[in-house]
Amino acid sequence: MNVLVSGGAGYIGSHTVRELIKRNHFVVVLDNLTKWHRAAVQGAELVAGDTADRELLRGLFRKYGIEAVMHFAASSLVGESVRRPSEYYYNNVVKGLSLMDAMVEAGVRFLIFSSTAAVYGEPREVPITEAHPANPTNPYGATKLAVEGAMRWYGEAYGLRYASLRYFNAAGADPAGDIGEDHDPETHLIPLVLKTALGLLPRLEVYGTDYPTPDGTCIRDYIHVSDLAEAHVLALEALAAGAPSAVYNLGNGSGYSVLEVVRAAEEVTGRPIPVHYGPRRAGDPSVLVAGSEKIKADLGWRPRFTSLGDIIGTAWRWHLGHPGGFEK
Repeated sequence: MNVLVSGGAGYIGSHTVRELIKRNHFVVVLDNLTKWHRAAVQGAELVAGDTADRELLRGLFRKYGIEAVMHFAASSLVGESVRRPSEYYYNNVVKGLSLMDAMVEAGVRFLIFSSTAAVYGEPREVPITEAHPANPTNPYGATKLAVEGAMRWYGEAYGLRYASLRYFNAAGADPAGDIGEDHDPETHLIPLVLKTALGLLPRLEVYGTDYPTPDGTCIRDYIHVSDLAEAHVLALEALAAGAPSAVYNLGNGSGYSVLEVVRAAEEVTGRPIPVHYGPRRAGDPSVLVAGSEKIKADLGWRPRFTSLGDIIGTAWRWHLGHPGGFEK
């Protein structure tokens, strides 16, 4: 298929582009490159632009015969979303609707949407299944849920077919070691832990030690970015083969606290990782662990990286080879 990947120069997007190409899809990446990296895009057409640009979208759909869209472009920092909700509703919801309107206009029927476990809010039960009530505790999760709701109604009205993938904590790097996680600013736990191990940060900031968990720190489910990428492609191929629209959780089904991640990283790197304890961040739920049985049953997806140590190991290989991230 001919696939447009919005935000394809980002962390998860670039790994998914690689998986699409492996499976013989033709890929066009649309990215405004304000936060992401040209060097992360390999083997695909790269167009610098924004999903708010309807004329650009019309031209791309027509020029490349686009048949499907994978939509990663979004603002995605929980704490920032609490401070700047207007920016998140514009970037995530308004621009998302603009993209879907352009798809409807061009007759592009298939959409794979990058969603998040943040739509669930504070869990009532663990693991969290897709049937769990959606009650986001921050604007980031609320904006993703808003787009999911729009996709449903676009499906009813215009025949849009979609898969929304709600992932838990993406982590790791391609085993080849040439693409990985490089955010500025970096807010994700595993790269911050590894930057501390490399001596690029003096210490790791741990936000909150009074959560109702065994060691008082947040618990998260870590899913390898390459496993996420494979799930996106499986979802796309299922839609193209006639599968109905669906919502899927993506995680390993195992939860690890912040301090457990630190200890695992010390084992992988063989280096001490000093920590500093601070107050909670606004909008952070205590525990997020995925129930991913639905996508396994429907699409035959199975994560290949199930060990936290293995996930951290691939990230460590990337950071050792690229301590400053991608070349600017």
